Amino acid sequence: MPKMKTKASAKKRFSTTATGKIKSAAAGKRHGMIKRTPKFIRDARGTMVLSDADTKIVKKYMPYAR
Repeated sequence: MPKMKTKASAKKRFSTTATGKIKSAAAGKRHGMIKRTPKFIRDARGTMVLSDADTKIVKKYMPYAR
């Protein structure tokens, strides 16, 4: 049986925790920061854990991530 392929885009954007949750960077911080409020920029620092519904979708693209 051949191995399933991991989506390269998901591999670059997401990482997993030791318990199997998915971490990602905050959305909306790539460009146009002059429009954003300082509160949004502060709150969007670092990484965050995805919700359960989003985790199910991302895990389909990363079949071997634990």
